[in-house]
Amino acid sequence: MLLGLYAFTLPAAPPRLGRGDNRSLIDALGLTSFRLFRDRNMAVFFIFAMLLGAALQLTNAYGGTFLGEFSTNAAYAHTLAVKYPAIIMSISQVSETLFILAIPFFLRRYGIKTVMTISMLAWCLRFGLFAYGDPGPGLWMIVLSCVVYGMAFDFFNISGSLFVEQQSDPKIRASAQGLFMLMTNGVGAVFGSLIAGYVIDRFYTAADGTKDWHGIWLAFAGYSLAMAVLFVLLFRYRHAPGAGSQVLHGHTALDVDAP
Repeated sequence: MLLGLYAFTLPAAPPRLGRGDNRSLIDALGLTSFRLFRDRNMAVFFIFAMLLGAALQLTNAYGGTFLGEFSTNAAYAHTLAVKYPAIIMSISQVSETLFILAIPFFLRRYGIKTVMTISMLAWCLRFGLFAYGDPGPGLWMIVLSCVVYGMAFDFFNISGSLFVEQQSDPKIRASAQGLFMLMTNGVGAVFGSLIAGYVIDRFYTAADGTKDWHGIWLAFAGYSLAMAVLFVLLFRYRHAPGAGSQVLHGHTALDVDAP
């Protein structure tokens, strides 16, 4: 409610398309950004954004459960990570805040393709560390996994959002940002949760209900690594170091009416 009241104090920002313009139903519903799929590279980018959104859902859905199940093991039942898993997992949010500061440097120097690839490899490392970590002697792996999460999340979510901003025509930037969120936190999150739940129940859950967490995390790590390899092969991109914009097919911004 406070944020809503605060919004009334912001400067007037009327839409670029006024009432007198001929607006189609697609424009009115904010679906104009789907025209970005006509560009091959943007289509590849959004598809991988969806796949990375699934990876984000995996860690959100199962990270706390993974630590909590160590409570049935007498060797770990009284460790800090098992008694207070939220404290350990909160390291991820601290790391996320710090890695935001590194995004401008990496984007300017290496470009979106390298940054997104780093994000996928970071997801692979996060899941791999979970696979071999434990709340006892292996606690450092779990802590390091939480630190790596900051890079995995920011280099994907924040950098991807900035990239969409740069590549979209000014008239559809808001809609394009909405499309990016739909692909990651909408389609990707839903399908990631459903498919992961099925795979875990079908292949990694014993008859007594116990889960093979080592196998689960390795499977997720393999998924992230496969994404990184395919992204490098399929996403055609040329970066000009130090330039203020990225280059796809020789364009610095995608026009909604471009073929």
